Amino acid sequence: MNQPFISVVLPIRNEEKYIKSTLSAISKQSYPKNLVEIIISDGMSSDKTRNMVEEFIENNADLDIKLLDNPEQIVSFGLNRAIKIAKGEVIVRMDSHSIYPDNYIETLVTELYKQNAHNCGGIVETIPYNNSAKCNAIATALSHPMGVGNSYFRIGIDKIKEVDTVPFGCFRREVFDKIGLFDEDLIRNQDDEFNGRMINNGMKILLIPKVVVKYFARNSFSNLYKMYFQYGLFKPLSVKKLGKIPTIRQLIPLLFVLFLFGGALISLFFKPIIYLYGIGLFLYSSLLLLISIKQALSKKMFAMTFPLFFSFFILHFSYGLGYIKGLIAIVFGIKSVFKNKTLSRGV
Repeated sequence: MNQPFISVVLPIRNEEKYIKSTLSAISKQSYPKNLVEIIISDGMSSDKTRNMVEEFIENNADLDIKLLDNPEQIVSFGLNRAIKIAKGEVIVRMDSHSIYPDNYIETLVTELYKQNAHNCGGIVETIPYNNSAKCNAIATALSHPMGVGNSYFRIGIDKIKEVDTVPFGCFRREVFDKIGLFDEDLIRNQDDEFNGRMINNGMKILLIPKVVVKYFARNSFSNLYKMYFQYGLFKPLSVKKLGKIPTIRQLIPLLFVLFLFGGALISLFFKPIIYLYGIGLFLYSSLLLLISIKQALSKKMFAMTFPLFFSFFILHFSYGLGYIKGLIAIVFGIKSVFKNKTLSRGV
């Protein structure tokens, strides 16, 4: 295979804790440096991120790095701004919250052509922010089927598999020429919507299990809640744009929240329902507790049992509540719900 020219696009904002390691990982890639350009879209960082990037550029004159402003401070705008000036035959989207193996680009590009795919991505290994019980619990919840269902790139697979979405992504340039850029209406879920558009146009998306990216989980319950509330909020808008029926996995948190509030409300007027409601809550809580204990024992960290229980609940509740708000906004045409730029910050 002739090695194509690669454009790495990297949207960032306030990533001073991770940007050095990310840029270092990109600079150590096994793919020939003369065939790689790096385009960084900075969402007007208010911390030391931009200074760190400029220092890295100055100290790595052998790398082709461009730094762009992303005044909208939204990922999709940053990605699109970078893609518009990219020269590569292949676009590799990366994220600064992650650690990449040295053969990340080389392996994905090889499989992209070898498998005749349009987009390839790897497995995400979620690692805790630190070694506290809380952070271990959050990372575990984000990589367990109880927390994320059958999201294959999070829970892992053994063989190359055709999927509906992958994290980040290694795309043929022709994909963007055919179906356009990332949807700028979506502050969250841009990747899911874009991959959904690819599938609607008969394109192949592959998950490559031998490529493993380490992703730093959020470090607090409040940030976990905000992140998954936003994922839930933008999912109905994404589904509407794609014109597709949501999968069962996407609807389960919605049904869970409807059960919580609806069951409690109905129980006030129909007393016998309270017994069924109680049984449902007991079964749900028991399942979460048993899985939490099992995971805590397997990691020899029993102190993370209840933080893990709470993390699972947050994932289910926040996504479902966000989904309900998103549905209401679409039904009643409340577009301002999806225009709040603060949704793209702080999580």
